[in-house]
Formats: sequence, structure tokens, C-alpha cells
Amino acid sequence: MHDSPAHDRPAHDRSARDRSAPDRSARDRQAPDSQARDSQARERQPGDSKARDTQSHDDPAQDGIRLQKLMAAAGVASRRVSEDLISAGRVEVNGEVVMELGRRVQETDLVSVDGVAIQLDTSRRYLMLNKPTGIVSSLQDDRGRPDLSQFVSRYEERLFNVGRLDAQTSGLLILTNDGELAHVLAHPSFGVMKTYIAWVEGRVTPATIAKLTSGVDLEDGQIAADKARILDQAAGGRETIVEITLHSGRNRIVRRMLEEVGHPVVDLVRRQFGPLHLGTLAIGEIRDLTKAELGQLLTISRTAKADAGTAGTDVDGTGADASASAGAANAGTGAARADADGAPS
Repeated sequence: MHDSPAHDRPAHDRSARDRSAPDRSARDRQAPDSQARDSQARERQPGDSKARDTQSHDDPAQDGIRLQKLMAAAGVASRRVSEDLISAGRVEVNGEVVMELGRRVQETDLVSVDGVAIQLDTSRRYLMLNKPTGIVSSLQDDRGRPDLSQFVSRYEERLFNVGRLDAQTSGLLILTNDGELAHVLAHPSFGVMKTYIAWVEGRVTPATIAKLTSGVDLEDGQIAADKARILDQAAGGRETIVEITLHSGRNRIVRRMLEEVGHPVVDLVRRQFGPLHLGTLAIGEIRDLTKAELGQLLTISRTAKADAGTAGTDVDGTGADASASAGAANAGTGAARADADGAPS
């Protein structure tokens, strides 16, 4: 049996097709209305978007990066552990406890965990060097002597030293690209202590130690050690090992004090700078500060800045007492302000 031609097909098939045509026509008629509504919506969106952008800009909580993400990037803890720390109320941002997991912060915000400051800015670097003798505390010595450049050339950051140790003094030297921290650590007004071990000529007596701590008259004024004690004495009293701690930033102050009391320095090593200890770091070796060490330094710096800010003191290294450590970062020649034993030899 042959297929029926199209005109012989049942009427109800043609009727179904015919009924679909008005539906298409209706959709075509509706299209202009839909397009008009879409156009109106687009015309309204720029204003609405601007309003939303303004609202977002005005609300700091909408800017920045999530706190737990920055904490993880800074090496404080994993993101999940950071969230737990935040939820437990152990994290502060700019002095206020934050418990919101959605809180957004900037790298410049001051964040602390359990009262210990953390650095969110991962571009900052902090190093400890056990400086050998024979090295001047400059990144580019203008007299061609061996300098600190040999220790920092491996790092991408532009680093500078915090204070100085003279060429014949070895020991702990901090290098960083954080000018604000360097200013606080190097400037004597902030009272950051440095501890030295000195091998001196002769037998040092308790009376001499008392004189060092009560005050010694020098050509640039009186100076007193914050602490001093005898560690050991050689047989026959030829030499004495003395530990001396002070925060003064005067030129070659340790050597001058000990010479003034009749015991010239034979050898001098800085073992401690604030909370940092030289430990087992070998002479000529350099390493990054640990998170704990950095946290201690940042806490000192922020506390000093807050205290000095309340008192109206220059804390940013921009006034007359600005740290030359920070200035040296721009000059690229090392810290020009000497610390406790800092004059070039």
C-alpha cells in the first residue's frame, strides 16, 4: 500500500500544525515587549552597580582578603586552623578581637594571635647574621673593604642592616627591608636592649661592675650600663670575660666604657638583640627569623609605636630623630646610625 500524498493526510495532522503557527506568532509579538524590558533593566543597572560599588567602597569589611587566607599565606597556620583561632576569639585586628570568619583585612592591618603580632605582608624579610670580624656594617663600603653585600646578594629583596657593629666586633646583626621595625630597634629612645660578651684585659672586680652600672663619665657625657656581670676570669687575672647589657646608641660605647674603667677590650661579641639570641648560628652564617622570633620583634615595635604615638613622639622615622637604618634603605649604603658598638673602624 502506497503512502498517501500530503493533501490526502488526515485533517487533524494539518490542524495541529496550523495551531502551532499562532503560538509562534504570539511569541514574535511578545519579543519587542521582552526586549524593551531587558533594555530598561540594562539602563537601570549602571546606577545600581554604582550604588553597590559605593556601598562596598564605604564598607571596609567588603575590601581586602579574608583574614584566615592571609594568616595561612603568612605561615601562621593552615586556613582551617586559622579559622579555629578566629572563632575562639584569639585573633585581634587593629586592637579589636575578631570572631567573624568572613572578615576581610589588608596586609597593612595590624593582626595578632594570642597577643603576639604577626606579619601579613609577605614581601617583608627578616634575617639574622652572625657577622664575622673584618666585615664593615655597610652594604657598599666606599673604601672597598669587605662588607655585608656578600651575605645578602642571594636575596631578591633590598635589605639593610639594623644598626652597626664595628669591623672588629662580631655577632648578631639584623637585616631587613622593614624600615619602621628597624627604626624602633635601632633608636635608643625605644629602649631595646643589646647584650655583649667582652674579653677584656686585667682582672675586673665587683667594684668595677658597680661603676659600669652606676655611670661612667665619657667625653660625650655620662653613660651607665643597664646590666653588667663577670662571667669568668683567666688564671693569673690576665683577662676577664664580662657580660654587659645596654640600650644606648652611642658610638663604640661598649669599648669606650670598658677602656674608661681600665679594662680595654680584647674581643667583643654581640650575643643578643632584644628578644633575639645568637644561639648556635655559626660565624658568617645567615638565616631567616623564625615565626616566634619575628612575632616578638613585631610586638615590641607595635607596642613602642603605640606608646610613642600617645606621647606624640616620632615613631615612623620621619622626624629629626629618624633612624638612619631606614634612611640607609634608600641610600643602599647600610645603616648610618651606630648602635652600642657601631662606629666604623
